[in-house]
Amino acid sequence: MLIFAKSLPLAPGMCCLSAVVASYMMLNACGPDFGPPGPERTETRSIPLDQSEEVRVDLKMGAGELRVRGGADGLMDGRFTYNRLRLRPVISYDASGFRGHLAVEEPGHVGGSTHKYLWDLSFNDHKPLDLNVKCGAGESRLDLEDLTLRRVDIEMGVGELRMDLRGEPKQDYSVHIHGGIGEATVYLPQNVGIEADVKGGIGDIQTAGLQKRNGRYVNDAYGRVTTTVHLDIEGGIGSIHLIAN
Repeated sequence: MLIFAKSLPLAPGMCCLSAVVASYMMLNACGPDFGPPGPERTETRSIPLDQSEEVRVDLKMGAGELRVRGGADGLMDGRFTYNRLRLRPVISYDASGFRGHLAVEEPGHVGGSTHKYLWDLSFNDHKPLDLNVKCGAGESRLDLEDLTLRRVDIEMGVGELRMDLRGEPKQDYSVHIHGGIGEATVYLPQNVGIEADVKGGIGDIQTAGLQKRNGRYVNDAYGRVTTTVHLDIEGGIGSIHLIAN
């Protein structure tokens, strides 16, 4: 597991960053710790494809390392590593009507810094997904370029987010990132329009392949092609990197 508070260049108002990070990490380390960690366990869980036309996916992890990518034959293939039985993830799937709902959740926070927690998830490339990710602390690696996305909603806590959206989307989709404390890097697709509305937060915003126009960041293809990826980013404390080249 990787949990860290990244050292960032201090903009005006960031002098309390270290104190904020430390307080957040202390709060997340509090609570009952049910004995020492046990042996490391790894298990696999799979959800088969069904007739649903689209699926909402909710991923909720308190602290740990999250990896997401495409390539699953079914709806989801998951590999979970942990060393406390209380961390065994709760997985549920409901397919009522044309829309399915898949939830993968940490059952409850276990205090202490000695637990091992890794989710390695792959999803079907062709099933349209609404992906909602909520992470408390740690590292998230979301390689989403092969997935068929309708909407992506990320709520960061403390740590690092790396999200790869490069690929060839056939339809518009939206991305919402609610910043926490740390660093977010988003790799954007080429040959589609990009529009990013970035607001709030304390930290720096760095872009590559985008220009600021009418208060938003856009690429050269914006307004010239039929497919557009819309980003709405509410910054927290840290840095945001948008890379479109």
